[in-house]
Amino acid sequence: MSSSVSYHISNLLEKMTSTDKDFRFMATNDLMCELQKDSIKLDDDCEKKVVRMLLKLLDDKNGEVQNLAVKCLGPLVNKVKEIQVETIVDTLCSNMISNNEQLRDISSIGLKTVICELSPHSTALVSTICKKITGRLANAISQVSASVAPTLLLLSSRSNGAFCLSLPKHDDMGIRLEALEILSDLLNRFGSLLVSFHANIQDSLIPQLLCQRLAVRKRAITALSYLTMCCSQALYNRVIEFLIEELSANVSDINNAKTYIQCITAISRQSGHRFGEHLERVMPLISRFAYLEVKDKKQEDGDELKEVCLQAFESFVRRCPKEISTHVPTVRPIVTITNVCLKYLSYDPNYNYDSDGNDDEDMEMDNEDEEADTDGSYSDDDDMSWKVRRASAKTLEALISTRHELIADFYRKVSPELIQRYKEREENVKVDIFNAYIALLKQTRTLVGSGGGGGGATGGCDNSSEYSSHISTIVREQVPSIVKSLHKQLREKSIKTRQSCFLLLSELVNVLPGALTEHISNLIPGILYSLSDKNSSSNMKIDTLAFLNTVLKNHSPEVFHKHIHILLPAVINAVSDTFYKITSEALLVLTQITKVIRPLETNANSTFNFVPFIKPIYESTFAKLKAADIDQEVKERAITCMGQIVYTFGDHMQSELQVSLPLLLDRLRNEITRLTCVKAITKIASSQFKLNLNPLLPEAFPVLASFLRKNQRALKLSSLQLIDTLVKNYRDYLSSETIGIILNEVPPLINESDLHISQLTLNMLTSLIRSHLAFLAIIPQTILPEALVLVRSPLLQGSALNSMLEFFQAIVQNSFPGLDYDELVLRLTQPITQPNRNQTLHKQAFHSIAKCMAAVSVIDERRAIGAVQQLMSDICAQRDSDAIQVFALLAIGEIGKTVDLSGVKELKNVIMESFNSTSEEVKSSASFCLGSVSVGNLEQYLPFVLSEIQNRQKRQYLLLHSLKEIISCQSANPQTIRVLEPHLDSVWKLLLNHCECPEEGTRNVVAECLGKLTLIDPTHLLPLLQQYLRSESPLARSTVVTAMKFTISDQPQRIDSLLRTSIGDFLKTLQDPDINVRRVALVAFNSAAHNKPLLIRDLLNSILPQLYNETKVRKELIREVEMGPFKHTVDDGLDIRKAAFECMYTLLDSCLDRIDIFEFLNHVEDGLRDHYDIKMLTYLMLVRLSTLCPSAVLQRLEGLVEPLKSTCAAKVKANAVKQEVEKQDELKRSAMRAFLALLAVPDADKNMLMTDFLAQIKSAADLSVLYDTIQKDSTVANDIPMDCN
Repeated sequence: MSSSVSYHISNLLEKMTSTDKDFRFMATNDLMCELQKDSIKLDDDCEKKVVRMLLKLLDDKNGEVQNLAVKCLGPLVNKVKEIQVETIVDTLCSNMISNNEQLRDISSIGLKTVICELSPHSTALVSTICKKITGRLANAISQVSASVAPTLLLLSSRSNGAFCLSLPKHDDMGIRLEALEILSDLLNRFGSLLVSFHANIQDSLIPQLLCQRLAVRKRAITALSYLTMCCSQALYNRVIEFLIEELSANVSDINNAKTYIQCITAISRQSGHRFGEHLERVMPLISRFAYLEVKDKKQEDGDELKEVCLQAFESFVRRCPKEISTHVPTVRPIVTITNVCLKYLSYDPNYNYDSDGNDDEDMEMDNEDEEADTDGSYSDDDDMSWKVRRASAKTLEALISTRHELIADFYRKVSPELIQRYKEREENVKVDIFNAYIALLKQTRTLVGSGGGGGGATGGCDNSSEYSSHISTIVREQVPSIVKSLHKQLREKSIKTRQSCFLLLSELVNVLPGALTEHISNLIPGILYSLSDKNSSSNMKIDTLAFLNTVLKNHSPEVFHKHIHILLPAVINAVSDTFYKITSEALLVLTQITKVIRPLETNANSTFNFVPFIKPIYESTFAKLKAADIDQEVKERAITCMGQIVYTFGDHMQSELQVSLPLLLDRLRNEITRLTCVKAITKIASSQFKLNLNPLLPEAFPVLASFLRKNQRALKLSSLQLIDTLVKNYRDYLSSETIGIILNEVPPLINESDLHISQLTLNMLTSLIRSHLAFLAIIPQTILPEALVLVRSPLLQGSALNSMLEFFQAIVQNSFPGLDYDELVLRLTQPITQPNRNQTLHKQAFHSIAKCMAAVSVIDERRAIGAVQQLMSDICAQRDSDAIQVFALLAIGEIGKTVDLSGVKELKNVIMESFNSTSEEVKSSASFCLGSVSVGNLEQYLPFVLSEIQNRQKRQYLLLHSLKEIISCQSANPQTIRVLEPHLDSVWKLLLNHCECPEEGTRNVVAECLGKLTLIDPTHLLPLLQQYLRSESPLARSTVVTAMKFTISDQPQRIDSLLRTSIGDFLKTLQDPDINVRRVALVAFNSAAHNKPLLIRDLLNSILPQLYNETKVRKELIREVEMGPFKHTVDDGLDIRKAAFECMYTLLDSCLDRIDIFEFLNHVEDGLRDHYDIKMLTYLMLVRLSTLCPSAVLQRLEGLVEPLKSTCAAKVKANAVKQEVEKQDELKRSAMRAFLALLAVPDADKNMLMTDFLAQIKSAADLSVLYDTIQKDSTVANDIPMDCN
């Protein structure tokens, strides 16, 4: 420690002994500031003095000084050595049993502060301190003599195996409460370090459950629940056995029963993974108490008993998902949780709901009348029944949120009851009832969204749409009763009630767009009331506007036309609100209203008279647009709204445009609003009315050009889209000078580092060239070279490549000066015809250049045929150049797809001669070329290809690839399919003749062809494919199963409904005696699970046992192969096990709700001990499972952690080759990622095995570095913002 710091600390310590309390306070405050600095270092002597002084100040006469001294202890424990921390703890523990009550209280706070500040990473220090604190607590517990100072905790003695409570006469309840709280903190944070004290702690805590003081019982329950997270299984079973025995014996003692049930609830919440095995014994006991009727004076106790029973059920549902399943189904002859909840949801013995009346008008009574009705009548101050109803609603919400598979049952039985209870009189209960129904709707949205949609991973499969349609029908039938119950609630004074109503209705509309079409009239008064009521909070108005926005988006515009004159003034009034969040939300609604009153995109022929509403909408938006001193969010929303207004009403706003467009230009120049403004102007520029944008565009183009060199990616993308739109729709505003400014910024944008920006740049250039405005020298001199570099990139493909093709076509089609067809082709092919020795072209570059040449050639058919003849000459003349032959064959193929080349002499011979090349690349290109040329004239070429396949056995694999190219191209659209249909039978027969080929590669090509053909005529061909499942040849069976795999895609297909009924037969091959057939069946199953999971969801019960069976290591498939003097072990079952584990990983994403997760985890545990490839897969599964099923993973931590420890502890042999070392390192990295994922599971850090493994990692230098690196990488990955643009 520097002398200056030491001197400063000494001065502070001296002032802390002053008789002046202000001096002591300021000195202590300054010391705290010093201790909070990371740079401060204290020497041994200074540490002692600081610790001694702060402990002395704990007994200061001034309370403020005491409080500051306690606060100093927090940073101090991390700055001083272990011996000083022990001194602090010893003193605080001694003070805890002082006769001075104030000192006891402040020392208690000090102990909590020390415990809170201890770093869990300082394992040795933490362990020592915690044991010392716990030891002192244990010593205090053992003091049961009445003459001894008041105790912290009381020791229980065992008499005949039962717990007995022994209280001293002068027991200080305050000390006991503080000690219990400290013990809870210790167990919660460092319970696994106190293993040696667990038994004593448990013996001390259990008797406290019988204490007369409620607060003591509650804190004892909390401490016990934390203890059960980390204690041994024997201690855990002991406390559970005690609770079960007491519950069984104390049927009539309600207070004790409540305590024991609360204890069980707390234990299940904290350690549900361990509690599950005891659930079968606990459930009947708690169910019995739940139905126990208590009369007269003990009614309140009876209600509290029901409440704690329901809270226990909620905990069981959330924390023991597997074990609780047998108690959940809604239709059972025995008592179930669902039935208990439904019974008590309407439990209100002291209130008669019938007296309220059922008419909607009753809710419009005057406030005075309502108050008068309640005066002098029933008072519910002592009524506890509302707690029972609230607990029922919360438990139902837990059931609904966790049991996806019972959603149909919930709608039939639970939903009507919830709707009926919307009339609940207690606000808090009513909100929880709403939350339960909202949870039901959210589950429905997940189901309907995945099943009813037409794309995405689940595809439009019939069984999904049928089930989701069934659920949607049930919900739709309940909409009238929902609205009837809610529209009265929307006029209530309670803000929480109205907010919940709007939240529920919003969720309903998201589940069923258009659901409120018939009920909008009933909801409008409630919306207006919440927007206009002076007592409505800001959040109330925001929620109302958010609901209105959701409704406007999800309903037909015509629904609102008759209400616009009522809604619009309220929304405009909200735009003028002084609170910026209300204004922002109102502008969002105003944007939507603009779309509704003139629906150009959905119903351009609407007869609704929108003209009277243009002025108020425009004026309210313009007022916010021109304001400079408003919130950023409001600015952006105002710009967006104005863009929509001009887009929609621009033809009626000629004079207004002269004012608003310059204002938008001003916002375009502002760095904060420029991105939003670019998007708004893009909207305006795409308007169908071709507006007069003269006040905006001339000055906007240079600004937009400058945006193209900014680092903000989203701004670049939006600016490129805007310029492209302006070029297409407002070309008259573009001068050569303006175009030159834009083009100067373009070259750096065309590169492989960001293909999306490159694509949009090429689109813009294409539009400029087609407008005949961009015939400038910069394009051939600067821009084209960049485009040619990009063409050679191996990354160029998809939409970016298509944009490149359109760019080159535009150059040729529009006769760009100095850049004709021949010049462009010459520059395109230069890297192939004049190769650079220092640069090797990637395989993908040949395909890209060939596509580009074909794109510019097929513009003119004669030119295309001439190009093909030239390419044929190159093939014949350059037999020694593989690069030229590959390119020429690819280019001929690309041209042949569009142009009929049957008239080109010798083409067939040239292509077939190329099949004899020694180069595999040339032969593959010849195969592609033959297939592509056949597409141009199927009648002539297809019979030739089929004949060659039949007669040329050596070329069979390549020729089948040609046939695959033909089928792929002809399957593209209905027109090409009709051309192929006459040849289906001949192609099908030929393929079936080759499905028993011994070469797996050939069979795979045959299978892909069969699958693609089946998609063309599924009704006829799928049954034929199915028949081959009965073939005696395992090769044939494996081929047709693989063919079925190729019929499954992530898009809806005609075959989906047929596959639904037949896929079960294909997947029966999972039981095939041939291992290869089973493997390809697993691959097909994996494809279905990934692309269309709803095809296989209903088959999982029968398939999963077979799938799990394939994850086992089979010794009979392991053999030894002699390689010279060495023996090498070969596992023939590895591939099928990998396929099985890949299926399991896929099922986590697509069918998690249909999996018994505990059975699933059994096989994951086995995989953690398997081969390298399978370990890597199971590590990935662990990461996913930790997020998806944390409670299940928590229950199985012991079995999951041990294999990870083994992997991290493994050492490679000294003579291991580099590849083995790298594999082992990667295995450790993956295992460490899995461990970090497990560590993130709630309460996993309380597990002893986890803490031991973490300590082992920290103590090993190499593992510690690896742990820190992966933790840092995962943190950085989570912090990187997603670019939505």
